[in-house]
Amino acid sequence: MAGFLFPQSASGRSSLIPPPPWHYSGEMLTVEYRTEPERVAELLPDGVGLAKEDPGAVALIWADWQSASDSLEETLDPVRSQYKECFVVVRCEWEGNTWSRSPYIWVDKDFALVRGYHQGYPKKLGEIWMTRPIVVGKAGPRLEPGGRFGATLAAADRRLADIRVTLDEEATSPGFVNGHPMLHNRRWPSIESDGANSMDELVTMGGYDGEIADVWSGSADIDLYDSPTEELSLLAPVEVIGGFYHRVGVSWKGGTTLRS
Repeated sequence: MAGFLFPQSASGRSSLIPPPPWHYSGEMLTVEYRTEPERVAELLPDGVGLAKEDPGAVALIWADWQSASDSLEETLDPVRSQYKECFVVVRCEWEGNTWSRSPYIWVDKDFALVRGYHQGYPKKLGEIWMTRPIVVGKAGPRLEPGGRFGATLAAADRRLADIRVTLDEEATSPGFVNGHPMLHNRRWPSIESDGANSMDELVTMGGYDGEIADVWSGSADIDLYDSPTEELSLLAPVEVIGGFYHRVGVSWKGGTTLRS
Protein backbone atom coordinates (compact mmCIF):
# COMPACT_ATOMS: atom_id res chain seq x y z
CA MET A 1 0.00 0.00 0.00
CA ALA A 2 1.32 3.43 -0.96
CA GLY A 3 0.32 7.06 -0.51
CA PHE A 4 1.30 9.81 1.94
CA LEU A 5 -2.20 9.85 3.49
CA PHE A 6 -5.48 8.04 3.05
CA PRO A 7 -6.81 6.48 0.94
CA GLN A 8 -3.85 4.24 0.22
CA SER A 9 -3.59 2.05 -2.86
CA ALA A 10 -0.99 0.03 -4.71
CA SER A 11 0.09 3.06 -6.73
CA GLY A 12 -0.55 5.76 -4.11
CA ARG A 13 -2.30 7.91 -6.71
CA SER A 14 -5.55 8.04 -4.73
CA SER A 15 -4.01 9.72 -1.67
CA LEU A 16 -5.73 13.00 -0.83
CA ILE A 17 -2.37 14.78 -0.63
CA PRO A 18 1.11 14.15 -2.01
CA PRO A 19 4.14 13.97 0.28
CA PRO A 20 5.83 17.26 1.26
CA PRO A 21 7.37 19.61 0.41
CA TRP A 22 4.34 21.74 -0.37
CA HIS A 23 4.61 25.17 -1.95
CA TYR A 24 2.10 28.00 -1.50
CA SER A 25 1.59 31.27 -3.36
CA GLY A 26 -1.30 33.61 -2.74
CA GLU A 27 -2.70 36.82 -1.37
CA MET A 28 -3.99 37.66 2.11
CA LEU A 29 -6.44 40.14 3.55
CA THR A 30 -6.06 40.61 7.31
CA VAL A 31 -7.82 42.49 10.08
CA GLU A 32 -6.09 42.74 13.44
CA TYR A 33 -8.04 43.65 16.55
CA ARG A 34 -8.19 43.20 20.31
CA THR A 35 -10.66 41.00 22.14
CA GLU A 36 -11.04 40.19 25.83
CA PRO A 37 -7.87 38.27 26.86
CA GLU A 38 -9.89 35.65 28.74
CA ARG A 39 -11.48 34.62 25.44
CA VAL A 40 -8.01 33.90 24.04
CA ALA A 41 -7.04 32.01 27.20
CA GLU A 42 -10.02 29.66 26.72
CA LEU A 43 -8.47 28.47 23.46
CA LEU A 44 -5.02 27.57 24.81
CA PRO A 45 -3.98 24.01 25.77
CA ASP A 46 -2.67 23.01 29.19
CA GLY A 47 0.64 24.63 30.04
CA VAL A 48 0.30 27.38 27.44
CA GLY A 49 -0.39 30.93 28.66
CA LEU A 50 -1.35 34.31 27.29
CA ALA A 51 1.27 36.44 25.59
CA LYS A 52 2.71 38.97 28.02
CA GLU A 53 2.28 41.87 25.60
CA ASP A 54 -1.10 42.54 24.01
CA PRO A 55 -2.64 39.24 25.22
CA GLY A 56 -6.00 39.91 23.55
CA ALA A 57 -4.60 40.57 20.06
CA VAL A 58 -6.28 38.60 17.27
CA ALA A 59 -5.74 38.38 13.51
CA LEU A 60 -8.58 37.26 11.24
CA ILE A 61 -7.04 36.37 7.90
CA TRP A 62 -8.48 35.52 4.48
CA ALA A 63 -6.22 33.83 1.93
CA ASP A 64 -6.57 32.85 -1.73
CA TRP A 65 -3.99 30.13 -2.40
CA GLN A 66 -2.41 28.21 -5.22
CA SER A 67 -0.42 25.28 -3.83
CA ALA A 68 1.59 22.44 -5.31
CA SER A 69 4.06 19.66 -4.60
CA ASP A 70 7.59 19.65 -6.00
CA SER A 71 6.42 18.38 -9.39
CA LEU A 72 4.06 21.38 -9.81
CA GLU A 73 1.69 19.02 -11.65
CA GLU A 74 -1.25 20.35 -9.61
CA THR A 75 -0.90 23.77 -11.25
CA LEU A 76 -1.86 22.21 -14.59
CA ASP A 77 -5.00 20.74 -12.98
CA PRO A 78 -6.09 23.80 -10.98
CA VAL A 79 -8.93 22.11 -9.09
CA ARG A 80 -6.18 20.24 -7.21
CA SER A 81 -4.19 23.40 -6.54
CA GLN A 82 -6.44 26.36 -5.80
CA TYR A 83 -8.39 26.95 -2.60
CA LYS A 84 -9.40 29.69 -0.19
CA GLU A 85 -9.25 29.78 3.57
CA CYS A 86 -10.07 31.99 6.54
CA PHE A 87 -8.29 31.55 9.84
CA VAL A 88 -7.99 33.06 13.29
CA VAL A 89 -4.55 33.64 14.79
CA VAL A 90 -3.83 34.52 18.42
CA ARG A 91 -0.54 34.78 20.28
CA CYS A 92 0.51 32.79 23.33
CA GLU A 93 3.51 31.95 25.51
CA TRP A 94 5.05 28.54 26.14
CA GLU A 95 8.40 27.82 27.80
CA GLY A 96 9.38 31.48 27.74
CA ASN A 97 8.77 32.04 24.02
CA THR A 98 5.98 33.80 22.13
CA TRP A 99 4.09 31.74 19.56
CA SER A 100 1.29 32.23 17.06
CA ARG A 101 -1.60 29.78 17.18
CA SER A 102 -4.64 29.15 14.99
CA PRO A 103 -7.62 27.97 17.09
CA TYR A 104 -10.14 28.20 14.22
CA ILE A 105 -9.72 27.81 10.46
CA TRP A 106 -11.99 27.12 7.49
CA VAL A 107 -11.12 25.97 3.96
CA ASP A 108 -13.13 25.11 0.85
CA LYS A 109 -11.28 22.03 -0.48
CA ASP A 110 -10.79 18.54 0.95
CA PHE A 111 -7.04 18.35 0.23
CA ALA A 112 -6.49 21.58 2.19
CA LEU A 113 -8.60 20.18 5.04
CA VAL A 114 -6.60 17.00 5.56
CA ARG A 115 -3.26 18.67 4.86
CA GLY A 116 -4.11 20.94 7.78
CA TYR A 117 -4.85 17.95 10.03
CA HIS A 118 -1.33 16.68 9.35
CA GLN A 119 0.13 20.06 10.30
CA GLY A 120 -2.05 20.59 13.37
CA TYR A 121 -4.52 23.13 11.98
CA PRO A 122 -8.11 22.42 13.20
CA LYS A 123 -9.65 22.93 9.77
CA LYS A 124 -13.35 22.84 8.90
CA LEU A 125 -15.15 23.32 5.60
CA GLY A 126 -16.53 26.75 4.80
CA GLU A 127 -17.29 29.25 2.07
CA ILE A 128 -14.66 31.97 1.75
CA TRP A 129 -14.72 34.98 -0.56
CA MET A 130 -12.46 38.00 -0.86
CA THR A 131 -12.15 40.98 -3.19
CA ARG A 132 -9.46 40.69 -5.86
CA PRO A 133 -7.27 43.66 -6.70
CA ILE A 134 -7.34 44.60 -10.39
CA VAL A 135 -4.76 46.09 -12.73
CA VAL A 136 -7.06 46.85 -15.69
CA GLY A 137 -10.64 48.03 -15.89
CA LYS A 138 -12.99 49.25 -13.19
CA ALA A 139 -14.39 46.03 -11.65
CA GLY A 140 -12.45 46.24 -8.40
CA PRO A 141 -9.95 48.12 -6.28
CA ARG A 142 -6.36 48.86 -7.13
CA LEU A 143 -3.44 48.57 -4.74
CA GLU A 144 -3.39 52.26 -4.00
CA PRO A 145 -4.60 54.64 -1.28
CA GLY A 146 -8.37 54.43 -1.03
CA GLY A 147 -8.62 50.90 -2.44
CA ARG A 148 -11.53 49.13 -0.72
CA PHE A 149 -11.58 45.37 -0.11
CA GLY A 150 -14.12 43.05 1.47
CA ALA A 151 -14.14 39.41 2.58
CA THR A 152 -16.76 37.01 3.91
CA LEU A 153 -16.82 33.68 5.75
CA ALA A 154 -19.73 31.26 6.04
CA ALA A 155 -20.01 27.66 7.27
CA ALA A 156 -22.90 25.22 7.67
CA ASP A 157 -25.28 27.65 5.96
CA ARG A 158 -24.47 30.50 8.38
CA ARG A 159 -22.56 33.75 7.80
CA LEU A 160 -19.79 33.89 10.41
CA ALA A 161 -17.77 36.99 9.56
CA ASP A 162 -17.27 39.81 7.14
CA ILE A 163 -14.68 42.57 6.97
CA ARG A 164 -14.00 45.77 5.06
CA VAL A 165 -10.48 47.15 4.55
CA THR A 166 -9.57 50.53 3.05
CA LEU A 167 -5.93 50.87 2.02
CA ASP A 168 -4.00 53.90 3.25
CA GLU A 169 -0.33 53.33 2.47
CA GLU A 170 2.36 50.80 1.64
CA ALA A 171 3.74 49.03 4.71
CA THR A 172 6.76 46.96 5.70
CA SER A 173 4.79 44.26 7.56
CA PRO A 174 1.27 42.79 7.30
CA GLY A 175 0.70 42.97 11.07
CA PHE A 176 2.26 41.43 14.17
CA VAL A 177 -0.09 38.69 15.43
CA ASN A 178 0.77 36.08 12.79
CA GLY A 179 4.49 36.74 13.10
CA HIS A 180 5.83 33.90 15.28
CA PRO A 181 6.41 30.15 14.92
CA MET A 182 3.10 28.28 15.05
CA LEU A 183 2.16 26.26 18.15
CA HIS A 184 -0.42 23.60 17.31
CA ASN A 185 -2.00 20.41 18.62
CA ARG A 186 -2.25 17.15 16.69
CA ARG A 187 -4.87 15.03 18.37
CA TRP A 188 -6.87 11.94 17.39
CA PRO A 189 -9.24 10.03 19.71
CA SER A 190 -8.63 6.30 20.11
CA ILE A 191 -10.90 3.88 18.24
CA GLU A 192 -12.30 2.67 21.59
CA SER A 193 -13.87 6.13 22.04
CA ASP A 194 -13.18 5.87 25.77
CA GLY A 195 -11.72 9.34 26.29
CA ALA A 196 -8.15 8.28 25.51
CA ASN A 197 -6.22 9.53 22.50
CA SER A 198 -4.26 7.58 19.93
CA MET A 199 -2.28 10.76 19.23
CA ASP A 200 -1.91 13.85 21.41
CA GLU A 201 1.00 16.12 20.48
CA LEU A 202 2.04 19.73 20.85
CA VAL A 203 3.93 20.67 17.70
CA THR A 204 5.53 23.63 16.00
CA MET A 205 6.00 24.32 12.35
CA GLY A 206 7.29 27.02 10.07
CA GLY A 207 7.98 27.54 6.40
CA TYR A 208 11.05 28.28 4.31
CA ASP A 209 11.80 30.33 1.19
CA GLY A 210 9.24 32.87 2.35
CA GLU A 211 8.54 35.98 0.29
CA ILE A 212 6.10 38.85 0.66
CA ALA A 213 5.20 41.65 -1.74
CA ASP A 214 2.68 44.45 -2.23
CA VAL A 215 2.19 45.01 1.50
CA TRP A 216 -0.43 47.64 2.31
CA SER A 217 -2.00 48.80 5.55
CA GLY A 218 -5.19 50.69 6.22
CA SER A 219 -8.32 51.05 8.27
CA ALA A 220 -10.78 48.20 8.80
CA ASP A 221 -14.02 47.14 10.39
CA ILE A 222 -15.34 43.68 11.20
CA ASP A 223 -18.61 41.95 12.01
CA LEU A 224 -18.87 38.51 13.64
CA TYR A 225 -22.11 36.53 13.78
CA ASP A 226 -23.55 33.84 16.03
CA SER A 227 -23.92 30.27 14.80
CA PRO A 228 -25.21 27.06 16.44
CA THR A 229 -22.05 25.19 15.39
CA GLU A 230 -19.29 27.82 15.65
CA GLU A 231 -17.78 29.98 18.41
CA LEU A 232 -15.98 32.64 16.42
CA SER A 233 -18.35 35.34 17.70
CA LEU A 234 -16.99 34.81 21.22
CA LEU A 235 -13.81 36.51 20.00
CA ALA A 236 -15.76 39.74 19.46
CA PRO A 237 -13.56 42.81 18.95
CA VAL A 238 -13.32 45.51 21.57
CA GLU A 239 -10.89 47.56 19.44
CA VAL A 240 -9.88 47.31 15.78
CA ILE A 241 -6.14 47.78 15.19
CA GLY A 242 -6.12 47.91 11.38
CA GLY A 243 -6.26 46.07 8.09
CA PHE A 244 -3.63 44.71 5.72
CA TYR A 245 -3.26 43.31 2.22
CA HIS A 246 -0.22 41.42 0.95
CA ARG A 247 0.98 38.74 -1.43
CA VAL A 248 2.90 35.82 0.03
CA GLY A 249 4.86 32.77 -1.03
CA VAL A 250 6.20 30.05 1.26
CA SER A 251 7.21 26.38 1.24
CA TRP A 252 6.71 23.74 3.95
CA LYS A 253 8.36 20.38 4.51
CA GLY A 254 7.90 19.36 8.15
CA GLY A 255 7.51 20.39 11.76
CA THR A 256 8.80 19.43 15.21
CA THR A 257 7.07 17.56 18.04
CA LEU A 258 7.48 19.57 21.25
CA ARG A 259 5.40 17.45 23.65
CA SER A 260 3.77 14.05 23.27
